[in-house]
Amino acid sequence: MKIARFSHQETLRYGIIDDGELVVLEGDPLFAGFDTTGERIPLTEVTLLAPVIPRSKVVCIGKNYHDHAAEMGGEAPAEPLMFLKPNTSVIGPDDVIVRPTAVSSRTDYEGEVAVVIGRIAKNVPAERSLDYVFGYTVANDVTARDLQSRDGQWTRAKGFDTFCPVGPVIETDLDTDAAVITTRVNGEVRQNGPMSDMIHSVPDLIAYASAVFTLLPGDLILTGTPAGIGPFEAGDTVEVEVSGIGVLRNTVRDA
Repeated sequence: MKIARFSHQETLRYGIIDDGELVVLEGDPLFAGFDTTGERIPLTEVTLLAPVIPRSKVVCIGKNYHDHAAEMGGEAPAEPLMFLKPNTSVIGPDDVIVRPTAVSSRTDYEGEVAVVIGRIAKNVPAERSLDYVFGYTVANDVTARDLQSRDGQWTRAKGFDTFCPVGPVIETDLDTDAAVITTRVNGEVRQNGPMSDMIHSVPDLIAYASAVFTLLPGDLILTGTPAGIGPFEAGDTVEVEVSGIGVLRNTVRDA
């Protein structure tokens, strides 16, 4: 099922998408289950928001597709290359990505699938790790590419406000073997790659991350991007589509 977080009449709510409507849920489904209120609201009457705002962290994985590792000029890592984004970088569908032009001259898109953690997870073995997944959403690991090269580590380049668009919904039952990531800038396809080309699988990533730190409900794991990364400019529209989930669309402006 597809779960959305939305605004309606100045109230934040959650709902299950069903035939052009939202079946409204009680509370936050990550913590309160799937009880419904009986109310239905047409999708045309709501504003979709980031489907989850991590209360703790956004875990990201670099160079997790062979073709992307090659275009970055290196070998595929033997272990997951892990880094963090602050939760303040998260924005939702149709929100604006702000390029930090005072300090950076190149801002890139990186279309990805994000795993939404649904239970407290620590030292979880890979064979049980999917039991801790609430669902999946679309993400864009926006990167100040020149700062990434200049700094020698990735915190600043990856961590600006607005640098982690996610949405439009959480899909609770994604076929990761069949899902395809497509990124478009102003309608032109820039990335197109299947999740099946990932080097480290979703179960392995959860096991690896949970061995380092405790994963909490609402945490996100961005699973890496296929080849085709590149820059975008103010005025552009960036779309990341994952088959089985939907299209995450954001416009761009300069700071």
